[in-house]
Formats: sequence, structure tokens, C-alpha cells
Amino acid sequence: MIEQTALITNDAVVLGILMGILGLVFWTSESNIVFFKKLYTVIPPILLCYFLPGLLNSMGIISGTTSSLYTMASRYLLPASLVLFTLSLDLREIWKLRKKAGLMFITASISIMLGGPAAVFLVSLFAPEIVGGEGAEEVWRGLSTVAGTWIGGGANQAAMYEIFKPSPDLFSAMVALDVFISYLWMALLLFGAGKNVLINRFLKADDQSVTEIKDKIEAYQLSIMRIPKMEDIILILGIGFGVTGIAHFGADNIAPWITINAPYLSAFSLTSGFFWLVIIATTLGMVLSFTRLRNLEGAGASRIGSVLLYVLIATIGMQMNIMAIFNKPGVLIVGLVWILIHIIVIFIVAKLTKTPFFFLAVGSMANIGGPASAPVIASAFHPSLAPIGVLLAVFGYVIGTYGAYVCGLMMQAVSP
Repeated sequence: MIEQTALITNDAVVLGILMGILGLVFWTSESNIVFFKKLYTVIPPILLCYFLPGLLNSMGIISGTTSSLYTMASRYLLPASLVLFTLSLDLREIWKLRKKAGLMFITASISIMLGGPAAVFLVSLFAPEIVGGEGAEEVWRGLSTVAGTWIGGGANQAAMYEIFKPSPDLFSAMVALDVFISYLWMALLLFGAGKNVLINRFLKADDQSVTEIKDKIEAYQLSIMRIPKMEDIILILGIGFGVTGIAHFGADNIAPWITINAPYLSAFSLTSGFFWLVIIATTLGMVLSFTRLRNLEGAGASRIGSVLLYVLIATIGMQMNIMAIFNKPGVLIVGLVWILIHIIVIFIVAKLTKTPFFFLAVGSMANIGGPASAPVIASAFHPSLAPIGVLLAVFGYVIGTYGAYVCGLMMQAVSP
């Protein structure tokens, strides 16, 4: 099938459109016009920053698949933003959140592992042809790659592709399924972040621990806040992108060395360059938080980090093609049942344990979205909470291959 070319293919023009969308959303969100005031009481601004580029992609005006902007944003802007977010990090306070965060992360991982075979079994009861197939076309083989990326990330998905070897056409359909379902769920979580109080009321959850950290961070920011000078802005950007450069240098050397000398560590995603990029950037940002550079938060370090992250959000949004998945509608049913099982399980556990929605959202997206998406969800609650999403997503990389392998075998067992 010939892929249709988007109306606008020049990345400079596309970047201008994305930045224009961000500017328009933030300008209208502060407007006194009644329509916009009512609109943003229902739809959080961050959701529009994500959804509008996806709409343009779905309409064929721009193309997320052919553009290099997402690669640029995830490899350059994401690590830089993580460095700037972690400059003001209070690790002792973050550590206090470990129990709730860990509970929801593990719950999310297990629900995905069990939800895959459950979805295959349920769909096989009324439409066995959807989850059937022979040889490389067996649907469970393709679904195992979805399990890889939903528990871990791209490296884990690639591992499942090599282990179970689905056909290229089947794998392409699974990539579309992954993008459609994961970004749809991300949109719902962003919407939910704007309804955090109502959802916590439903869960009967005490959000005090998260609120206390946000309040302490905001109090610290206010205590050191000042009007930034040109030197401050340059220094902030220099640190953010300087550390990003160091992270790339480290990733470019560590990942190939492990690939050659300890290839068995690929099971833990330690041969993935992106894994090391995120790890090194986050670690160095944490180290700098113990130095006087932490005071750069007063000049707007995390605000600049937020700008970089919003550009990433727009490029993530332009990956979403609402129409692509309908080329293989049967697989969509499996994906929807699968994600629905995941949602039901994590909400039941959150309600039983009275866990705040923040941990549910970040724990879920740390699995399904990975290091590029989890900090986006965390920052929707507060920018300085973004590193929590990264740390959980990195752990997903470690267990993703094992979890997806077991999930794949279970899907094979229940397939017709």
C-alpha cells in the first residue's frame, strides 16, 4: 500500500505550527473571554496541546511518522527538561512516596501481563478469527510486542519481535494499535489530571502526601524566585543541554560496549541507548540538586524545563493517527478489551488502598507510555513531579522483556 504524503512535510513549518498551537492554547487559557473560560473548566490546556497536533496528523495535514521532530524532542528536549526539573528536587520528600508509587506501578504491570491473555480469550469466544492466524500471522505473536512496549518500552518491543517473530504486516498493525490505544489512554489521563480532586473523592484517597510535596516545592520556588537575567537563562540552558550532551556521550559508549561484551543484558534493556540517555540525564540532574545550582530554580529552571516538555507533548501528539487503526478493526477490539481490563484493575486496587489518582496515572503511564510519556503525566499534576514518572518508567524497561515474554506465552496458550 502506498503511503500518502502529508500536506506539509517541511519540519521547520511543522515546528512553527506546533509552537503556534502551544502559544494559542496558553494565550486562550489566560483569556477573559467567556467561551475560553468555560472551555478550560472542562478541558485542561495540556490536553489540547496534545490533541490538536494529533488531529492535524489524522487529517493528513502533517505527518508524525515522517517528521523527525519527535526524535529531536525525545532525544534532546526530554533529557534537558529532566535535568532542569531535577535541579530543585527534594529526594527525601520524593522517597516518601515510594510505597504508593511502587504499588500502582506493579499493579499496572501485572494487569497488563494478565490483561493480554484475558482479552485474547474473551475475544476468541465470539470472534475467534480475530485472534487466530497461522505461523507468523498468529495474532498472539504480534500482541506480544504490544506487551513489550506497554510494560517496558521500544527496546522490549524489539526483543519480543525477535523472540516471537510476527510477520512485518502483523507487526505494523500492532504498532498502530500501540500508538492509538496508548495515546488515547494518555489523553484520558491528562483530562483526569484536571479532575484530580473529583477522582480522589471517588477513590476516597488522601492526596495529602502529594499535596505536601507540591506545596514544599512551590514554597521553595517562591523563597528563591527572582527576575532572571540573560546570564541566568543562558546558564540554565547551558546546564540543561550540556548535561544532555554528556548523557548522549555516555549512552553512545555504554550501550554499544554492553551489546558487544554482555549481550545477555539486553533482557534488562541495558543495550538501549535511550535507556542510558534517560538514566544519565536524570542522575546528573539529581547530583546537581545538591549543589548551589539548585538556586537556579529561582530564575525559572523548571519553567524553562516545562517549555521544553510542552514541545515534546506536541510532538507526541502528532504521532496519534485516529484513522490508522481502522485498517485492522478486529485488532482494535482486542486492544480496547485489554486496556479496559488494565483500567478496571488499577482503579479497583487504587480504591481498595485509597491511593491518590496521581500514583494511578503515573504508574499506568510509566508502563504503557514509558520514559517519554510518564513525565508528561506527572508534570500535569506539578512540573517538579516529572522525575517520578521517569524513575518508574526506567524500572519498566528492566522488567519489560520478562513480563512481555510470560504474557506472550499465556496469549499463545489461550489462542484458538
